[in-house]
Amino acid sequence: MNYGTALRREVRKSGVTPLIGVYDMYSASLAAQQFSGMFVSGFGFAASYYGMPDIGLIAWSDMVAFVQRLRLAFPDQHLLVDIDDGYGDPEVAAQVAASLERVGASGVILEDQKRPRRCGHAAGKQVLPLDEYLTKLDAVLQVRTDLLVVARTDAVEEGQMLHRAEALADTDADVVLVDGVRSVDLISEVRTRVGAKPLLFNQIAGGVSPRLSLSELGELGVNVAIYSTPCLFAAHTAIAQTLRNLHANDGRLDEDGVGVAASTRLLERNMIARQHCDQLMLLGNQN
Repeated sequence: MNYGTALRREVRKSGVTPLIGVYDMYSASLAAQQFSGMFVSGFGFAASYYGMPDIGLIAWSDMVAFVQRLRLAFPDQHLLVDIDDGYGDPEVAAQVAASLERVGASGVILEDQKRPRRCGHAAGKQVLPLDEYLTKLDAVLQVRTDLLVVARTDAVEEGQMLHRAEALADTDADVVLVDGVRSVDLISEVRTRVGAKPLLFNQIAGGVSPRLSLSELGELGVNVAIYSTPCLFAAHTAIAQTLRNLHANDGRLDEDGVGVAASTRLLERNMIARQHCDQLMLLGNQN
């Protein structure tokens, strides 16, 4: 399957392509019911898999294994994967990208942050010298065969944001992301600076960027919108409330909400999809 080509084609369509941030197989199961694409969020994965903040602690082999499980369960979904700074030097970043393409990722986002890294909407971000980042980006671009590649800058100062946006648009990356954009006017300026290159916008609750609808983003010339943490933060809210209710009600479960039957039906769909994917892979190997 040419997953990168499929996502590239989707991005080039009119309108804005939404990709929903997922953090585990269960959240992905719910997202797949309503959206055709997922964003494998570093923030969400670090929180769910390690119970740690998004500060560069992810082991790339863990991320590859997670994406492989997602692809087996969701053969028709676009999967855009956050690989932070590539988890190391250019050679490591290239190996990560190649490994993710092999297990079925549609695309990756590679950022220009310097370690210790931070969430793109947190204070304290620092970026690599531009030539160092471009060397790493080129290493990723050289090894991909079909993978869509998003070049991302985490520059904080407005002038540097715009300068780097132009530089990233001049590469062979498929899409440009300037993270932490603080105003609608700056989004418009970034759009102008990247020219014809598709533009991605990152929305996260509590982040520094304005909250905008898909229609509003489309009017600004944005092509892709990733929603990093809606599933994670919704789970946080719901779990906390459920546990408060359990405590307040002397351990009696609420009668409302999802039960065993609904949850099982959701997971059975994944099992059927995985069996179908396994059959397709077997036929492909035989041919």
